[in-house]
Amino acid sequence: MRYKDDNKSETIFHAAIQLINESGFAQTSMSKIAKKANLSPSTIYVYFENKEDMLNKLYVTVKKEMSERLLRNIDESTPVKSGLESILRSLVTLTQNNRDYFLFIEQFENSPLIHKISREEGMDLFKPMFDLFERGKQQKILKQVDTNLLAIHSYSPMMQYVKEHLNGYAELNEAAVERIIEMSWDAIKK
Repeated sequence: MRYKDDNKSETIFHAAIQLINESGFAQTSMSKIAKKANLSPSTIYVYFENKEDMLNKLYVTVKKEMSERLLRNIDESTPVKSGLESILRSLVTLTQNNRDYFLFIEQFENSPLIHKISREEGMDLFKPMFDLFERGKQQKILKQVDTNLLAIHSYSPMMQYVKEHLNGYAELNEAAVERIIEMSWDAIKK
């Protein structure tokens, strides 16, 4: 019986992310991942049942890391408006410092390979953000609509701006970030 080494698992994840971002899901095989990670292909199967299992575990791992970074300043005492600002600013910083993670998540979010359980687990990691919106609704400072709609209208503009920047279509600057935060707040406030 072979024992699992957390460093090897992390090496496999990083190799997979790089290859998927370079070539896409279909062109990324387990043998290519093993080669990129400088491991034998059989080693990967010590950690994962198959490619689908690896991708779903990778998705949840990346979502967990992203949620921890985005929500690190959010708790029950955080004012709703400053909480939203913190989340959106953290998103900008996160994507600047972890481009590969962001691109992987963007690809995988729209993939049929993601299991319903993995998607739900990924969403659960963002519960503090949804709790923030719920608190805003209870305090009557946010629109009384479905919380998912509040999340979409506040989070999506910054996501799109960051994507535009990563694709070379927009220059990332403080004035634009500030304006998007203001517009996002205006979209969801009561």
